[in-house]
Amino acid sequence: MSIFSSINTTTSALTAQRLRMDVISSNIANVDTTRARQVNGEWEPYRRKMVTLTANEGTFSSFLNKAVGKNNGVGNGVKVTTINEDNETPFKLVYDPSHPDANEAGYVQMPNVDVLKEMVDLISATRSYEANITVLNASKAMLTKALEIGK
Repeated sequence: MSIFSSINTTTSALTAQRLRMDVISSNIANVDTTRARQVNGEWEPYRRKMVTLTANEGTFSSFLNKAVGKNNGVGNGVKVTTINEDNETPFKLVYDPSHPDANEAGYVQMPNVDVLKEMVDLISATRSYEANITVLNASKAMLTKALEIGK
């Protein structure tokens, strides 16, 4: 185990949470976008995007250490595997006959983005990012103290 493994693990989490915050921000920014892409010649509203995180598999040495039993349960961080569109939640129908994208009945398909849910996710990602910053600073302080012992 390297002395920098905790820093590497933390930085992978920081990178993943930053991307998660970026995707959430994109969702919030497109809450009123009714023409995101064309499907079969028809414009479709913006679809909510979600980030999927998984454990980082690591390197050959991490697999070897795990097989020998030397990893002591220490992980290798996280990574973003996919950014998926939410195809399960239907678009919202809003009655606005004056909107250029309104159908014959006067309804407009709006994105399937719930701002409240996005804000909760954003707060969660921000708190996770802050916690990882605290871990990074604690690791840095321990490494600094370890170097001072050697003087």
